Amino acid sequence: MLIEVVGLGPGDESTMPLSTWKTLQESRSPIILRTKIHPSVPALTEAGISFTTFDHLYEQHGDFETLYEQMAEELLRLATQHKKVIYAVPGHPRVAEQSVELLLKKATACGVDVHVGAGQSFLDPLCTAIGLDPIAGLLLLDGTQLHITELQPGVHTLIAQVYSPAVASDVKLTLMEVYPDEHEVTVLSAVGVAGEESVTSVPLYELDRLTEIHHLTTVYVPPVQNLSEKARHPLYLADIVARLRHPLDGCPWDLAQTHETLIPYATEEAYEVAQAVLEDDPAHLQEELGDLLLQVLLHAQIAAENGDFTLQDVFFGLAEKLVRRHPHVFGQQSASNAEEAEAMWKSAKAEEKQRDSLSLEGDETPLSLMSDVQTGQDALNYAFDVQKRAAKVGFEWNCIEDVLEKLREEIIEFEEALNQNDSKALTEELGDLFFTLVNLSRWLKMHPEMVLRKAVIKFVRRFERVEQAVHESGRTWQEYRLDELDQLWQNAKL
Repeated sequence: MLIEVVGLGPGDESTMPLSTWKTLQESRSPIILRTKIHPSVPALTEAGISFTTFDHLYEQHGDFETLYEQMAEELLRLATQHKKVIYAVPGHPRVAEQSVELLLKKATACGVDVHVGAGQSFLDPLCTAIGLDPIAGLLLLDGTQLHITELQPGVHTLIAQVYSPAVASDVKLTLMEVYPDEHEVTVLSAVGVAGEESVTSVPLYELDRLTEIHHLTTVYVPPVQNLSEKARHPLYLADIVARLRHPLDGCPWDLAQTHETLIPYATEEAYEVAQAVLEDDPAHLQEELGDLLLQVLLHAQIAAENGDFTLQDVFFGLAEKLVRRHPHVFGQQSASNAEEAEAMWKSAKAEEKQRDSLSLEGDETPLSLMSDVQTGQDALNYAFDVQKRAAKVGFEWNCIEDVLEKLREEIIEFEEALNQNDSKALTEELGDLFFTLVNLSRWLKMHPEMVLRKAVIKFVRRFERVEQAVHESGRTWQEYRLDELDQLWQNAKL
């Protein structure tokens, strides 16, 4: 059983390989065309070559994957029935021809041989039309399945199968995520077909407004040239950071940084992200997320220079972890709510720790529950994590009233230390008071960091109103009595 696949070429019969023409003309086996909507088909009809097509399937399926799946299955059925069939596709059988790819995957399991013959792809006339040598760097993408992660604005890009205005609109919107709206693109239709060829250059935002978009349309996107156009691609940003740390002509400040010197900046930027969230300011949040990302890129660049790991390793490790810890999304399990999803995350994390602990086999010293709590964080978060870890094994208050009683006890002990004017005791008792407050927030299912941050923001907002009142009064701060300032504060609260 044999399926012989041949290519009809990119245009009329003049672009069809002679071997394909002879195969079709001399065949005594059934000939199936993927579609009769191709410039070379009228010549086949004139030559008296009989064929059937899969055009009727296009109306039955809403997605191409299902469509090509059925084409492959039908070809395998016909090969079993007739022992040999000829399958003719536009262009070259191995260039942007998903039906052939699916056929090759399925044929082995069915015991059917597939022989892929000659063809001329649409790339040759396209590159001629736009004056492009592919060796300069060429990316070929499918317009029906285009995703932003595939785009590389620094290289020449061809987007095939832009067969309708609807596909062109989707392509335009995806491209505009990376390229400027005014970036010039070239729309090529029926290239290689005498009398029908159309080559039009338009700004990207006008891509789907053209009338000459049809089944033989491809979009050429030239590489971007200036910094503002390149900057939307994340790996270009990584290149900028690498340039800043170039040993010969980089930035002296960036070159002086190490993992250790950057620690305060990473913490500071994380806090500023939280601040922007609480302010409900999207523009500020965008800026602060960029500052935080810079810290990630700097650490990754330093690690790459030391031979420890690369930014790609960071991406890979995170991607693996996200897939591994979301079996309800990427695996066979299911989660109907956030609590179940969190339980699966924790379960996967526990399995990872168990695997990691195998490397300590032979060490009889049991690991402390606190051994992997991150100490390199602010004290509020550290206290919160420590308390959560202790609570897991039952080292916990019975009820919130017990926590309140402990809080009252700590206040009394703090007052005693204050009355004794004992600096060491004051430090200890104040710390105990903070620790108990963290426990209280945990019992209320409120994160102490967020609770305190909101309180600080509220204080700043009210203080600024008091400042404004003092300024408008024409008096100085020193001229106000405490009771007068308190009245301004009460007014600010209102």
